[in-house]
This record gives sequence, structure tokens and C-alpha cells, in this order.
Amino acid sequence: MTDTLKDKHRAMWASGDYPSLASEIVAPLGPVLVAAAGIGPGDRVLDVGAGTGNAAIPAALTGAAVTASDLTPALLAAGEKLAAEQDAKLEWREADAEALPFSDGEFDTVISCIGVMFAPHHAEAAGELLRVCRPGGTLGLANWTPSGFIGQMFATMKPFAAPPPPGASPPPLWGDPAHLDSLFSGGVVDVSVERRVLRVSRFGSAEEFRDYFKAVYGPTIAVYKNISEDSSRVAALDAELVELGRRFDQGGGVMDWEYLLYTARRA
Repeated sequence: MTDTLKDKHRAMWASGDYPSLASEIVAPLGPVLVAAAGIGPGDRVLDVGAGTGNAAIPAALTGAAVTASDLTPALLAAGEKLAAEQDAKLEWREADAEALPFSDGEFDTVISCIGVMFAPHHAEAAGELLRVCRPGGTLGLANWTPSGFIGQMFATMKPFAAPPPPGASPPPLWGDPAHLDSLFSGGVVDVSVERRVLRVSRFGSAEEFRDYFKAVYGPTIAVYKNISEDSSRVAALDAELVELGRRFDQGGGVMDWEYLLYTARRA
């Protein structure tokens, strides 16, 4: 990423209150990924796009030697506090997923829990995941799918968003098995792919979902900022996000958010 693009991404993820969303909604994904990747005592683990440590902290609590990396210092600082509260020992490093500051084959296991998917240049990020994982090591990912709730939220917001940077690809593509096959072609063996759902009961209504994401989620905040001077477009996006929430509501505000659980061994 260029420095300007990095700065924009840092600012986006530092806006709102992603640590609250991480702890209130997506926290269960971390332990699932840690278990799927078979992380245990003594393993050298890198979490890419670690955010506040939803996967890195559970990994460290297994006894693994964990490095949590993320582009956004504000998220790492929040993660350090959470780790201290749980007496989890791990290293926190500011790092660009597309240019990781680690040696070739430095880690036994490289994971990312809805993190690396937001690096705009997918091929570069995938190449880095493979590079820092030792041959025979494990790659583990949990990513929102294009057809699932978050993938559909991004599709809903896309017409209202600023144009993506040159060469950027949509984040939910990381939840498409065919896309991962192309990204990791020839670099992995023993691939396991499973579609799972995160059951979310945080919101009492579609309107509550919309207002929550407008307040705390960086990508949604950025889209609304892009159209802030056009009240008709703001009203249109408001209505479309409510419709999305209603479409996925299974009753009583309960929603299932689909994600792809992917594990493989570095060739």
C-alpha cells in the first residue's frame, strides 16, 4: 500500500468504536479459528490484521508464542489492554499485511480472523501470508463471504462509497473458495474449507443494526462521510441498510452471518 492509502485505512479503522463491535459481536470467531488451526503450546503464531486480538489472545492463552500485527495502532493499543486483563502474553506489532516485517518462514502458523481480507491488494497480502509461514506450517483464515450478511452489507454500501484505489479488490472475495484457490495456487496443500455462521442477537431491530454500524464501524462511517452532503443519498442508504437487516432477520432480531473457515498447510 502507498503511504497515503495506509493513512486512510488507519484513520478508517480508528474511527468509530471497532473494539466494542469486536468484543460485543465477533469475539466468538477467534477461538473457532484458533481451534481449527490446531494452535497449541510453543507454536510460533502470527495473526495478520489482528485488530484487538480476537484470535491472537485466545491463541496466546493456549501457550503459543503469538505476534499480533495490524496496520492500526489504536486497535493494537485496545488489544494490549484486553490481553492484560486476561493475563495473555503476546507481542503487538504495527504492520502492513501487504509488506510484513518478518522473515521468510518465521512462523509455524499464520492466521487472520476477518482481518487480512481488508487489505486492498489481495495477491500481495496472500503472498505475504505464505512467505512468513514455514514449509509444512499452517495457514488459517476466517473471512466473511460475499453472499453472507457482511458481504451483502458491503454490496449495499458500494454504490454510495468512494471509488476504490487502483488494483483494489472487494474484501468479501476472501470468503470465496475459488478466489482463495487462485490466491494460494501452488503454495498450499491439505486445504479444508467450511462455510459456517456466526449467530448475532445484538440488535433488536434492523434500524438498531443500521444505527450501530453508522456509529462504530469504520467502513460504514467512511461511506456515510462520502455522501454526507447529499441528504437524499443518506436517506437512500439508510433505507437500504434497514432493508438488508430485515432480509436477514430470522425473528426477534436474530441474524446468521456467514463466514468461510479456511485452513491449509504451506507447501
